[in-house]
Amino acid sequence: MPYKEKNIEKLYYSIGEVSEMLGLPVSTVRFWENEFDVLKPMKNKKGNRMFTTNDLKNLKIIQRLLKEEGMTLAGVKKKMTGHWEETNHRFEITESLEKIKTLLKELRDNI
Repeated sequence: MPYKEKNIEKLYYSIGEVSEMLGLPVSTVRFWENEFDVLKPMKNKKGNRMFTTNDLKNLKIIQRLLKEEGMTLAGVKKKMTGHWEETNHRFEITESLEKIKTLLKELRDNI
């Protein structure tokens, strides 16, 4: 049986890595950190921000609400604090539906 290497997930991501993953400027990520209470990146001894996968998930939700759904900062703040569970669940469903949609398109194109 051949050896399969496991995917290694990082525990912490630098602000540069987060910025690159989301396709956003570092200044935007820094601004959102100050605006949204759900974002609490740890800081190392040098003061560098270290984002967890949970922070990354929250940033993706914020990005979707602001950029794709056209919500205001105030609206996103209200939604994130008041109905967090509902927002998180909707995000996961939307992500799953997008994956299914992509797979169905690929199947259709291959037939």
